Amino acid sequence: MMKYLLLLGIKSYWKFKPKDKPPRCIFRKSCSHYVYEETKNTGFIAGIKALMYRFKNCTYGYELYTNPVNKKKQLLLKNGEVVDEENIAKRLLY
Repeated sequence: MMKYLLLLGIKSYWKFKPKDKPPRCIFRKSCSHYVYEETKNTGFIAGIKALMYRFKNCTYGYELYTNPVNKKKQLLLKNGEVVDEENIAKRLLY
């Protein structure tokens, strides 16, 4: 039951989110889509964990840099995790 409430909340967010508002997510897969998929595929607890992870990390405080070894862009999150270029929002790469 809780799983479906969380999924409904995300769908409502998608419906009512202003269409002219630019995306702010630093990840390639938006936070709401990531949480939706985790909840749908793995369950409510996994969805809540995904929501908390993104809430803590998809904000300012990250560092975008070019890896000197492979010359690819990477993101260093506030929690110390490194995100590879293919998972970084395209708007941050250009």
